Amino acid sequence: MQALTASPVLRAAEELNPLIPHPVEIVLSIVVFAILFFAVKKFVVPSFESTFADRTTAIEGGLAAAETKQAEADAKLAELEKQLADARHEAARIREEAREQGATIVAEMREQAQTEASRIVDHGKAQIEAERQQAVTSLRAEVGTLATTLAGRIVGESLDDDARQGRVVERFLADLEAGTPGQN
Repeated sequence: MQALTASPVLRAAEELNPLIPHPVEIVLSIVVFAILFFAVKKFVVPSFESTFADRTTAIEGGLAAAETKQAEADAKLAELEKQLADARHEAARIREEAREQGATIVAEMREQAQTEASRIVDHGKAQIEAERQQAVTSLRAEVGTLATTLAGRIVGESLDDDARQGRVVERFLADLEAGTPGQN
């Protein structure tokens, strides 16, 4: 009998294989999965999708704004480079004008210095000539006086007469200038 009672238990044990689930569990799992799938699809997925869409829009807007800002920055950079190039050209032009003005000023100053030097030399020459003339006049007067006194002593007669004294002095000086003193 034992064989009889053992056989249905063995049969039931053979039917309850732990690797193969019961059909009720399979159906129940499918129903729970379908409910969870529906709940996730109905409530969770739309919020994820809206979040993803918002992020995508924000990223695309950020990229567009970044591209716009980059374009503005490139335009501003090009403008600043152009202004810098213009400023460099202007500075070079101003330096060149300053060099030209400096050369002009130096040339004018040299010309003024030459003119001033010529004027000073001419003034010096004129002053020397005037002093020479004054010295010649003074010497003529002294030589004339000495010559008249000497002639008066040699001749033995006084030459106090101005007309006679003038003639004697003039003749003496003329002889001196001619280089033949005392021939007359």
